Amino acid sequence: MLRSLLRPIGRLRLGIDIVLASLFFLMTAFLGDPSTDMALIALVALIMSAALAVRRLSPSIALAIAWAGSLLQITLIMPPLASNMAIFGVLYVTAAYGSRRTMWAGLISAGVGAATIAVYLVVIDWLFSESSVGPAIVVAYPIFLAALFGLALSWTVGALVRSVRRARETGEAQRIAEAEARAEHERGRIARDMHDVVAHSLAVVVAQANGARYAAKQDPNLAIDALGTISQTASAALADVRMLLAQLRHREAEGPQPTVADIEPLFAQVRQAGVDLVVDIDPAPREDAPAAVQLAVYRILQEALTNALRHGDGGAVDVAMAWLPGSVSLMIRNGTGARREPEHDGHGIIGMRERAQLAGGSLQVEHADGRFTVRADIPWEAPNDR
Repeated sequence: MLRSLLRPIGRLRLGIDIVLASLFFLMTAFLGDPSTDMALIALVALIMSAALAVRRLSPSIALAIAWAGSLLQITLIMPPLASNMAIFGVLYVTAAYGSRRTMWAGLISAGVGAATIAVYLVVIDWLFSESSVGPAIVVAYPIFLAALFGLALSWTVGALVRSVRRARETGEAQRIAEAEARAEHERGRIARDMHDVVAHSLAVVVAQANGARYAAKQDPNLAIDALGTISQTASAALADVRMLLAQLRHREAEGPQPTVADIEPLFAQVRQAGVDLVVDIDPAPREDAPAAVQLAVYRILQEALTNALRHGDGGAVDVAMAWLPGSVSLMIRNGTGARREPEHDGHGIIGMRERAQLAGGSLQVEHADGRFTVRADIPWEAPNDR
């Protein structure tokens, strides 16, 4: 129970608070009305100093100790003492460092304490002077206002410090969250690139290797050509993988990315792997399209053709593209055969959909009548045609 009331402030801060509280005790323990017992003055000063010593360690305990010292002072009918200044420091920490319950307890204590001070001083003046109670009561209101202003001001300053600290903590948490989001986005981008590069390259290599194995029996030249394609594809994939790993390890800037100029070499690579590719591009690709759109189109094409190579039935693959001034539409259709990759499990389909969405477009996947179709539409802001 006691442990829940303590704050982790560290030994250094606790040591500083204890030293300052000790100095406060030495300065206030012997200051007071000579007619008052100095031992009692020192006792109240000791209690108030104890409240200061633990004020940051436990604002709630410090508030309870301060109230205990004040009530003892009232019970002994002692006049105001220099050690009462500790109350301002205690109210400050209740608002600045206390729990929400302690914070509001400090505010209530400021109001109740101001009223207690006013009533107590009126009673003392009435008991120890020959004046009637009427004039003393008249003075009670301004005393209450003055005490309330001082006590509430200490609490308010603590509340402002609390707000500033919370705002700083919120800002830091937001910066951390944004950094984590950026890192997650970067990891996702690299993962998509890694999947696209490795999956496509391996699919081409496997297809060429299978073709070379059969071609070697009939025409060695065909096998040599296939091996050359395998070497080129593997070398390009290795370079891409090295670039992606460097980005992941060193957080380097994004390297060169495919554009519309790389689409025809992609088609040629897929045809060399044995795919019967039928391409219809009208209107032609626009080089003024944003880089993000060009990259999305290339990666969607690459993944869809890789799926056709890996899971297709060997039939023709139809590709249709239309590069309009403000958008590009894309369609890839192939026969899936019996080894179709399930839509809900396919990382490639998820990656294609993410590519389209990141570029501001959409992607739909259809499977009907033994044909697997990928459709993508990506809008973009085109410059005014002149």
